[in-house]
Amino acid sequence: MKLIPVDVEHTLNIEPRVETSDRRMGQLLIESGKLIAEDADRILEVQQRDGLRFGDAAKKLGLLTEDDIQRALARQFDYTYLRPGEGGFAHELIAAYQPFTPQVEALRAVRTQLLMRWFNTDAKRRSLSVVSPRRKEGRTYVAANLAVVFSQLGERTLLIDADMRNPRQHEILGVENRVGLSTILSGRADTDAVQQLPVFLDLSVLTAGPVPPNPQELLERVTFQRLMREAMEHYDVVIMDTPAGALTADAQTITTVTTGALIVTRQNSTKVRDARQLANQIADCGAQTVGAIINDF
Repeated sequence: MKLIPVDVEHTLNIEPRVETSDRRMGQLLIESGKLIAEDADRILEVQQRDGLRFGDAAKKLGLLTEDDIQRALARQFDYTYLRPGEGGFAHELIAAYQPFTPQVEALRAVRTQLLMRWFNTDAKRRSLSVVSPRRKEGRTYVAANLAVVFSQLGERTLLIDADMRNPRQHEILGVENRVGLSTILSGRADTDAVQQLPVFLDLSVLTAGPVPPNPQELLERVTFQRLMREAMEHYDVVIMDTPAGALTADAQTITTVTTGALIVTRQNSTKVRDARQLANQIADCGAQTVGAIINDF
């Protein structure tokens, strides 16, 4: 059986129609204050007359910029990203502010590899520790941006800041840190401490909470294992930011629970022996190194 293309408009002798998606884009731009209704009507007239796409017609009239159009398309396809300064996030959250850069394309490639190699419908394969040998190697940066790109895919994503020694995720995401992981593990809060980010509907964060005097002991509690089981039941992806692996045993404890780790290194900075030692420690915990990133951002 063959599918034969037919020129329906010619056969039925009907007028060219404005696609519903174009009307939807116009409405989105009106709602965002980029257009008024009269401008949208002018664009539709030029679109029909010249056979252009809505965005091209708008640019021809000088009513919209390419950036305006890309942002409207992003909203149309439920792909949230922001203008610089919007949302209250730190500039490091490039997946929110610069989604079409080579850096974010690289993060999407990592996301794809993780979906193939690690994350699946098995509840035991829904969490991953992001680890690095030492501080300032990009571990927190990678964890935050990976959480955003997973949420942009529609995966229910939870980012947990398990670095209770030098927490930073609350700074990057612009959220409060009065309660968090430390207060849950010490029995002074419950899972209501998880904060859902209104800008990214599929992204939630559990901050580290106030810095405790005993982070290692808190992570060894049964409460931590119970928290992780509950998280993996309610979220498709759970990403854990961890303390530097060469400085404390915290990362090993966390990785034992997630059973998988992504190692982050910094180009021209991380020593090979440190990365190898961390990989060996992960294996000694009975966990799997899913992959490694050489960070040059």
